[in-house]
Amino acid sequence: MGVSLPAVLAVDAGNSKTDVALLAPDGSVLATGRAGGFQPPRTGVAAAVDVLAEALASAGVRGDGGAGPVAEHVSACLANADFPVEERLLADEIARRGWGRATAVHNDTFALLRAGLPTGAAPRGVAVVCGAGINCVGMTPDGRTARFPAVGRISGDWGGGGGLAEEALWFAARAEDGRGAATELSRALPARLGHASMASLIEALHLGEVPARRRLELTPVLFEVAAAGDPVALSLVHRQADEVVAMAAVALGRLGLLDEEVPVVLGGGVLAARHARLDERIAAGLAERAPHARITHVTAPPVLGAALLGLDAVGAPAPVHGKLRAHFG
Repeated sequence: MGVSLPAVLAVDAGNSKTDVALLAPDGSVLATGRAGGFQPPRTGVAAAVDVLAEALASAGVRGDGGAGPVAEHVSACLANADFPVEERLLADEIARRGWGRATAVHNDTFALLRAGLPTGAAPRGVAVVCGAGINCVGMTPDGRTARFPAVGRISGDWGGGGGLAEEALWFAARAEDGRGAATELSRALPARLGHASMASLIEALHLGEVPARRRLELTPVLFEVAAAGDPVALSLVHRQADEVVAMAAVALGRLGLLDEEVPVVLGGGVLAARHARLDERIAAGLAERAPHARITHVTAPPVLGAALLGLDAVGAPAPVHGKLRAHFG
């Protein structure tokens, strides 16, 4: 392919962590780095992009842009890039840092979709990510996309790891004090965080004695209780599955793909964990609403998708994509 092919700086920035990878023209990974969460709504755009500079520094790459570009193309897949105006602001700030001669910013769900498509395949399919939150995107080779705002309850979202933990706490609290149906969640949730009762856990959460991030530890408990057959826990798992199916089916419909064989890529911590009850419900729902969909799960790190999008942008051939996939397993 020759030495003229530009290198790529791939960025995957999520709410909890930021990963970067610097690629050689032949697809080799020259360096990787990691930093903290990327949260421009809370910190502002410039401070959020400072986190990318920290990830570059951890990879041994200068992040101030003072030494000139570190790559020909920057491919950044970013959480909280939900609207075109946000993508523009983030792209402008990244370009201002001088890390690459060209910069492309995508919502981070596009990284999952690209990672789930076969090497050399056209960008055609739908992806649903269910990690701390939930989101869905779809695209076709002619550039059409299907997206959801995915900014919380105001945009109609339900579920994700954080949402599931909140719902589980709600049902467990009502079960313990008699307002709701009995559920093993009322014992299992406080036990996981070292409390003897929901009343004790509620007080600790309210007073800030339990860090907010630890609530995500309750999501696996929900699935454990559901797997044992608890009706309340199982109803939440089923609702999460139905939300995944609804997002995927609507995106497929918007793109005119319901009657075609097309990949539906699933990823993020909740979906990559392969909970049997969740997987079974999703498969059954898609079989009914999108019978030609082919479900695939992605467990590779999301930065792989950002890197593949970058290689697409610089015209890298299929063997280069394959080498990169092999690196990330």
